[in-house]
Amino acid sequence: MHSSEGLKRLLYDRFLHLSHLVEETFATEMDAFTDLTQKHGITLTSTSLTSIHVIDCIGKHEPVNSTTIAEAMKLSKASITKISAKLLQDGCIKRSRMNDNKKEIYFSLTPKGRQLFELHARMHENLEQKFIEKMSEFSEPEMQASLKFIQMMIDENTTLHLTLSDFE
Repeated sequence: MHSSEGLKRLLYDRFLHLSHLVEETFATEMDAFTDLTQKHGITLTSTSLTSIHVIDCIGKHEPVNSTTIAEAMKLSKASITKISAKLLQDGCIKRSRMNDNKKEIYFSLTPKGRQLFELHARMHENLEQKFIEKMSEFSEPEMQASLKFIQMMIDENTTLHLTLSDFE
């Protein structure tokens, strides 16, 4: 059995390994999604996973403004502005204004965007089902501990980044 300190170091090692695997998984997911879009005759210049998730967010909440998208995705408004410009250029989303608020810009999906939204939803349903099947191997307390760890990593994300002063 590992000592408490040794177990923490082992968890850190496994966490780093998982981080690398997640990065590979996202790259593989994006490649698969790109293949799927090409199979359906859809071309995109913006092929980041975040762009696809912006389409997903718009599809779930349309019409929606950039502030709501940024809050829902936990991204900056500047990021959403940049991504939405590419999605507009690709013909995936369209801008509109509400009759009662001519100042605020709202986004909704074009037919091309709707097609991407639906392809992405099907892909995520498959991934979610596989994840849920694997999680059935865990007991309720193990799932609670896993959730607590993941939430802690999300909450502490900003404090785990290294700065130059950490090396001085």
